[in-house]
Formats: sequence, C-alpha cells, structure tokens
Amino acid sequence: MTGIICAMTIEAEGIISEMENKEVTVISGIEYTVGKLYGKDVVVAVCGVGKVFAAACTQTMILKFAPTEIINVGVAGSLVADLKVFDVAVARDLCQHDMDTTSIGDPIGLLSGIKKVKLPACERINKALIECLKSSGLNYKEGTIASGDQFIAEREKKNWIRDTFDAVACEMEGGSVAQICYINGVDFAVLRAISDEEGGDYAVFAKKAAENSAMIIKEYIRNNA
Repeated sequence: MTGIICAMTIEAEGIISEMENKEVTVISGIEYTVGKLYGKDVVVAVCGVGKVFAAACTQTMILKFAPTEIINVGVAGSLVADLKVFDVAVARDLCQHDMDTTSIGDPIGLLSGIKKVKLPACERINKALIECLKSSGLNYKEGTIASGDQFIAEREKKNWIRDTFDAVACEMEGGSVAQICYINGVDFAVLRAISDEEGGDYAVFAKKAAENSAMIIKEYIRNNA
C-alpha cells in the first residue's frame, strides 16, 4: 500500500476523486481515505498545514494502515532561479530549516536524537517519479527541500535557506514526514509543484501547481506502486 499525504484539500482532491472502493476513517480530526487507485491499494490523507499536523498524520498512517511507502505531495516555494511556477521539485533529501540548537554547539538544522541534518528520500521512488516527470514534459529539479513552520515570502529569508542548506524549495511539512518515516523505517519521497517564486502570487497559482503534483503522483501509482 502507498500512503499519500497532502497538507491541503486542493492538493488531494484530484487524487481522491479517481479512487474506487473508498472508505474514510477519521482519527484526531484527520480524514484517511483508503481505496483503490488504478487497481492499487492507497491511503490518502489531508493532514493540515505545518510540521506538527504532518508528523501526527504520518505516524497515525503508519500505525493504522501500515503503508510500505509514503509520498508527501503538494506545493512549495522556489528558492532557485531554474524552478518556476508550475515546475516540480523532487526531494533528494529533506531538512528542517527552523531546527536550531546551535547555541549548544550543534550545526544548524541538526535533528536531535537522530544526529542528522538531512534525511535522504528513497532512491527507488525518486527514480520512478522522475521518469513520470520526463514523460509529462514538466520541468523539474531534484535537490534538498527545506521545511519549517513558516510561510517564507521574504527574499532575504529565502536566500538564507538556499545558501545554508543548499535547498531548491521550501515548504511546511515534508521534513517532518521524512523524520517520522525515517524513525519507522518506511520508504518515503516528497514531490512539490512550485506555487510561488519571486514576484509570483501564491493565491493565484497554488491550485494549478497542486494539479501538477497530483498528476505526477497518479502516474506513479498507475505505473509503479
């Protein structure tokens, strides 16, 4: 079974609408939709915005539904010039830019208890996602995606995240999904369509960006899961 976690309804509705034999379970206010997508077993959840919701959703999904892999899907802000609105970022690894215990001598972003700054995504899933992206004709870039409990709009902050973590995109959930999957030994990947960049309008572009990321995930399920 493949688990799919989205932060917002606009990111999940295009996936859930094509599922069959759907059953919905609500746990701690989060809806988990279990069913078939192109004949494959999937569970899809809309976790809510931010790292705490994402972590709670991921842990519950693992304990309740036992997916063999989890993919976090949605939108993100670009940190680099060659990722434009509607392009796609694939996480080679994930970090949390707001994790900071540097005052006790740790490197910025170090995850306490794990002793890692970046958590690598599953190469098998990434390879398959990239094949789907190539077939789609969408521009994409594989690299570090940085997560934090902040909507990053200021250029100075974006530049700091990019330069500090060598990151290509930023968002608010992927790093915590990665951390929960890592400690549970579950394969994971994060795929994000770009909804905002320098001069872009998130409110205008988010829905179309979400449709792009959902399209790639559906193609992945159709061909690989």
